[in-house]
Amino acid sequence: MASQNRKFPRPFVVSVEGNIGSGKSSFLNYFQSYPGVKTFSEPVADWCDVGGHNLLALLYQNPEKWSFAFQSTVQLSRLNIILQPTNANVKMIERSLQNNRFCFLEIGKQMGALSPPEYAVLTKWYEWLEQKADIGLDLIVYLRTKPEVAHERMAKRQRPEEKEIPLSYIHLVHDCYETWLVGDGQAKAQSLAPVLILDANRPLDEIFKVCEENRDKILGIHR
Repeated sequence: MASQNRKFPRPFVVSVEGNIGSGKSSFLNYFQSYPGVKTFSEPVADWCDVGGHNLLALLYQNPEKWSFAFQSTVQLSRLNIILQPTNANVKMIERSLQNNRFCFLEIGKQMGALSPPEYAVLTKWYEWLEQKADIGLDLIVYLRTKPEVAHERMAKRQRPEEKEIPLSYIHLVHDCYETWLVGDGQAKAQSLAPVLILDANRPLDEIFKVCEENRDKILGIHR
């Protein structure tokens, strides 16, 4: 429920990050009933119907052919979410433009799914947005999950577009997240926003308990 009396000029922006199957949707669902919190899930349905084309399915079927079109669409949809006005004190989003730039563009480059010119174009777009629009984050919450756990959860939920995703890809996403938010890229990530790392390998009820323990930090109560 969004508050109509926001105390700050702009909402406290929280990006919930993590691998496929890490529990991002459950995390957002947990906080969406809090007063003054507005949650924004990834617009997966939009990616599955771009002028009648399912870009998400096409990406998983042929990443070399469709990565540029897909990442362009994702970047646009994430921009739309971050710029969407709200009266809420807290704006909680599922992944971010920063994630797109420092995680999934790097994956595309590493896999050879994005050619050097395509990677350069998408990077330039991000740099322009960073300069011209308020896309800043106030907190990054990383739901850290072992690839095997994430892959098992993904298989259980049986989303049609995800049935072709191999464990090797989940490992690749995990490694990029680790580099960005834990390893060599951590200093860059911390310059974007503070990073809160939560162990998301646990059962859901235990994760919610940890969420409650970190509630004030996650909601920017004492900013």
